[in-house]
Amino acid sequence: MPTKKIRRSYRKTRYILYKETLINTEEHFWAFLGSFIGIGIIAYLQSHTLPKSDVIYLIGSFGASSVLVYGVIQSPLAQPRNLIGGHLVSAIIGVTIQKTAPDVLWITAPLAVSLSIVLMQITKTLHPPGGATALIAVTGSAELKNLGYWYVVSPVLLGTLILLIVALFFNNITSNRQYPINKKFTEIRKKIPFFPKYQNTK
Repeated sequence: MPTKKIRRSYRKTRYILYKETLINTEEHFWAFLGSFIGIGIIAYLQSHTLPKSDVIYLIGSFGASSVLVYGVIQSPLAQPRNLIGGHLVSAIIGVTIQKTAPDVLWITAPLAVSLSIVLMQITKTLHPPGGATALIAVTGSAELKNLGYWYVVSPVLLGTLILLIVALFFNNITSNRQYPINKKFTEIRKKIPFFPKYQNTK
């Protein structure tokens, strides 16, 4: 029954959020450090490239992604498939809608967000910050809109890859954190010398 699955998913998500928000100094430290480095790298690229060109790296939805991939790392919505796929799907939708009706904001804004949600659901890449990525594509600055489909590549793909690479390192540096959460990665992690063996205490 779909209702039972929804309730089960809700209970699981609520439990994960409860565990992730408990006072745990070590967890907070790694969440802070990972997000600081991830966003810091993107901000560094932005500050050193923007004065010379129209390239944009730092978009608001990356802040929301950081909450998930560094702070709620066990959430299904934070996994790599969702992080990368959700942003890419939403960026493509956003740019397409913006090009179709560039001057009708009251249609393009809700349509971009709504279609991105449905497409993320269909492709099993649901990632809440993706909605913001789609919205930014239709409400962003003129220079951002001028990027067209390059927006999908940079800042979106480039930025999410940076967040992912940093998350793969900082979310696996201790024995009680693992990202992504799946059996295949657990086996791979065991073969990586400098990562401690994962001990699931949650």
